[in-house]
Amino acid sequence: MKHLIITAVALLFVQLNGAAQNNSDEALRKKADELAHKYILTDGHVDLPYRLKIKNFRLEREYLGIPLKTTEGDFDYERAKKGGLSAPFMSIYIPSSYQQTGGAKELADSLINMVRGIATAHPDKFGIVTTPKEADANFKKGVISFPMGMENGAPLQTISDVAYFRKKGISYVTLTHGKDNLICDSSYDTTHTHKGLSAYGREVVKEMNRVGIMVDISHVSDDAFYQAIELSSVPVIASHSSCRYFTPTFKRNMSDDMIKLLAKKGGVIQINFGSSFLDEKYRQQIEALQDKFGKALKEKGLKMGTPEADEFQKQFQKANPVLFADVETVADHIDHVVKLTGSTKHVGIGSDFDGVGDSLPTGLKDVSQYPNLIYVLLKRGYTESDIANLMYKNVWRVWQKTVDNATVRR
Repeated sequence: MKHLIITAVALLFVQLNGAAQNNSDEALRKKADELAHKYILTDGHVDLPYRLKIKNFRLEREYLGIPLKTTEGDFDYERAKKGGLSAPFMSIYIPSSYQQTGGAKELADSLINMVRGIATAHPDKFGIVTTPKEADANFKKGVISFPMGMENGAPLQTISDVAYFRKKGISYVTLTHGKDNLICDSSYDTTHTHKGLSAYGREVVKEMNRVGIMVDISHVSDDAFYQAIELSSVPVIASHSSCRYFTPTFKRNMSDDMIKLLAKKGGVIQINFGSSFLDEKYRQQIEALQDKFGKALKEKGLKMGTPEADEFQKQFQKANPVLFADVETVADHIDHVVKLTGSTKHVGIGSDFDGVGDSLPTGLKDVSQYPNLIYVLLKRGYTESDIANLMYKNVWRVWQKTVDNATVRR
């Protein structure tokens, strides 16, 4: 009888403890959702404009609903509202191919006009912003802000183009993309054309400081990073990069030394959500499968871009599943930056939604799921103040300094 009583008490304790944990977990999730909507949530890089371009988006009544509600892509208005996203930087992405074929400036103009057209069509939902104060005002009204960042400085064909694009609404420029360009070398390229910044690139950085455009060092080579951060008169950002510590073979991410210097200079690294940016094992998986897929495609005599190749790719992916990173992995990168820099003031979010394809982490598959990340950070002991820093205050600090530093008034 005594044994039965002890067993019953132990069972009751387990049940009560489990219930307490469930209640605590539920409370943390509720708190995470509250914080996602209490503070501005900015994301340094969302590739909606280029996704819509590929889909031949047109500013006509029957198409204007696409940014509001869609089953395609990673971003729409309804999902953004659910996730608390209030200020996504719309990426004006210029593929490296435009550096050879021309038309970079024209493409940038067309994508900027697209973003402006969406905001004009839905003024109760979206608004173009070029300063933190404008985004603050929109947040109070419940309007999602569209600051814009240019990914690849290829459209800056002359120094006067820097001021031109600032007037068009550009708030940061990623100096290059997948190839060395007129401004600097790329982390993806191996030619080291300029051994960092070109002479013209140095003038571009100075002009960006002068007109109030943030310098974005995502995608640049290590040499270009060190030169740009020393040259810039204000802190710089990495709008969508992660930590090389976790992906030692991936030069696109930032090394510990780079992150520490970025922080010392007052800058911010915004963590990219792509699994290849987060997890070395995933990278190795993907590389092996890409090689396998390429060989299989050749054996079948199929050419990429054809319907037959697309169908074969779907079958191949289904037969060869990969293990994605997860929301905890993203938190690991944030933890690493905090540990390196000694504070939560130099890290933010730069998801690369709509830009990294089917490689997003479990728990962060679209813009509705930011509260999942906040929940993990709360579990790890981050305070409300820490999370506000991560959500927007860190980026706002750099953005405001850049605007205040400008000697040209628009």
